[in-house]
Amino acid sequence: MADNSLLPAEPAHTSVERHDDPPEYAQARQELIREPYVTNNRSAAWVGDHIASVVQNPAPLWWWIAVSVAGGVASLTGIGLIYLITTGVGVWGENNSANWAWDITNFVFWIGIGHAGTMIAAILYLTRQKWASGINRAAEAMTIFAVMCAGIYPAVHVGRVWFAWYLAPIPNANAIWPNFRSPLLWDVFAVSTYLSVSIMFWYVGLIPDAAAMRDRVKNKIGKYFYAVLCLGWRGSGRQWANYEFCYLMLAGIATLLVITTCTVVSSDFSTSVIPGWHGTIFIPYFGVGAIYGGFCMLIILLVPIRQYYKLQDLVTLRHIDMCCRYTLLMGLFVAYIYGMEFFIAYYGGSPNERYTFYDRIRGPYWLTWYVMMFCNCVVPQLFWMKSVRRNPWLAFGIVLFPSVGMWLERFVIIVSSVHRDFLPSSWGMFYPTWIDIITFTGTFGVFFLMYLLFVRFIPVIAISEVRSVLPEANPHAAMYHKESSTGASHE
Repeated sequence: MADNSLLPAEPAHTSVERHDDPPEYAQARQELIREPYVTNNRSAAWVGDHIASVVQNPAPLWWWIAVSVAGGVASLTGIGLIYLITTGVGVWGENNSANWAWDITNFVFWIGIGHAGTMIAAILYLTRQKWASGINRAAEAMTIFAVMCAGIYPAVHVGRVWFAWYLAPIPNANAIWPNFRSPLLWDVFAVSTYLSVSIMFWYVGLIPDAAAMRDRVKNKIGKYFYAVLCLGWRGSGRQWANYEFCYLMLAGIATLLVITTCTVVSSDFSTSVIPGWHGTIFIPYFGVGAIYGGFCMLIILLVPIRQYYKLQDLVTLRHIDMCCRYTLLMGLFVAYIYGMEFFIAYYGGSPNERYTFYDRIRGPYWLTWYVMMFCNCVVPQLFWMKSVRRNPWLAFGIVLFPSVGMWLERFVIIVSSVHRDFLPSSWGMFYPTWIDIITFTGTFGVFFLMYLLFVRFIPVIAISEVRSVLPEANPHAAMYHKESSTGASHE
């Protein structure tokens, strides 16, 4: 999947042919021409104008409808949280057996999507994957909004929300200090640090485009807004050098933080002695699952935005194809890890561990396990076909299944491991209440509402990054196209 060609992306209408070549050689050479990063031979001026027009033009009717629906759904989370705080966490369906249920399931689900966004943007930038220039900003924004949705649950699941500030090591008259040996406290520091670095990584990448919008908008309020946002950017050589160095360093730091935060979240489970949780496989398990769910969510976000804002020349079929390939790869990894879980339970020889995995496939929650396997392991195999990967709306429909499957995976890991404890006398079933359901449903409204507002006021595609991968940005492009037009060969 690496794409590190030293030659510029060649426009679709050009080809390099030798008149003395046999026809089959000419056809093979034509097939080796790389697909351009921006289709239809668009210029740098067109790229800037088209991306900026998404922000500058009046909001379309569909955007207002989508914002209204998302805002209405987001209000469900507010209703659920107000009722929870005024009544108590007993309104959730948790009990003495399943004392971790939907709250932690939803937290891990959203934090996984948040991990994936920064990992996609940072790692693809560090490995110089030029094709990712069209999706980097969407992935970075996805991280911030997903982590915000995830942060709702640790704050409220403690019960007395007004005492949540004791989680921070703040000196106080009562000499109450957090338990630094608790993995739950590790979450507080890991997630807050990760969110801070993710915001900085996203913001630094936004500075050149904020300056471009400052110079384009006519509204005085908008001009002041972007002027503050761009921090006095003028595009000098020194500023570009400092910008590229800073962005590179933040990409490296963000990549390390993704790994450490995945490790901390997985430690919530693996450091316990509960069967089904106590294992070293959870660290790669959570990392792979996060990337899997993140690529699925990225496709869900990109396909409608690409269609309704006419961004097909910038978010091309190549971008959708590559995202589908990574989704397929992560799906294969996840299927392998599922198999290894059962092998470890069998090979470890612990009767409690064996029973936990037997209970997953034959116990009262057996349906969730089979639906999870179908969504995460079977459906993504359709991406082996190029025609499926190159059909944006078909890919959109397919990735909905792994998105559901990744939530079910967290549910299976958490609830099916604790609802039947070591003592049969303490077994109990978990059933979500209406408060569980509306609170979780509302987080999707919160996520999509913030994303729609982001698309409306911030360039959803990095103008400077897309311009840097155009053929005209390469100093050798003029000579290259001259040779192409004359039919001369080049080495």
